[in-house]
Amino acid sequence: MTAISSRKEGVSPSDTTPKSVKVWDPIVRIFHWTIVTACTLNLFILEEGKYWHRLTGYVVGAAIAVRLIWGFIGTKHARFTDFWPTPRRVRDQIASIIDRNENRYLGHNPLASMMMLLLVALLAATALTGWMTTWDAFWGEKWLERLHGTIANSIMVLVFIHAGAAVLESWRHRENLIWAMITGRKNA
Repeated sequence: MTAISSRKEGVSPSDTTPKSVKVWDPIVRIFHWTIVTACTLNLFILEEGKYWHRLTGYVVGAAIAVRLIWGFIGTKHARFTDFWPTPRRVRDQIASIIDRNENRYLGHNPLASMMMLLLVALLAATALTGWMTTWDAFWGEKWLERLHGTIANSIMVLVFIHAGAAVLESWRHRENLIWAMITGRKNA
């Protein structure tokens, strides 16, 4: 996990414009926006259980598989080793927020890492339970359909928290994190 001080870095004395650095590679960004699009489609637009809803779920499952592999072999900030949220890292970040002496992270901070991993786990569970509803062994099982819906609704709640945190952190650190996930670049 790369923490940098809250001071402006990458600024030379003669240059007042901060330099930017590449943080999010194309695979991370494509994964992120694929998931955003798929969740929007399946939660708000497509009819549950129909062809396009199922196909979108399969796309989510494939995207998760690619992201999991990329978490081991990808670029620096895409690797799990760069942002795995150990209890100590999470405690340290919470303490630094309380003390108003928070480090800025180029990649995911510990709390964002927890959110990302939780969302991926819930997305995988949603894709799995959705797929299971197509099996003969579970055909028409209401408990499985309810579980699938409950997990999907949990994702929706967490996505709103995630988006709100991205806006709040953008304001607090004076950096547009949403734009960074589009361009792949953040202030140095």
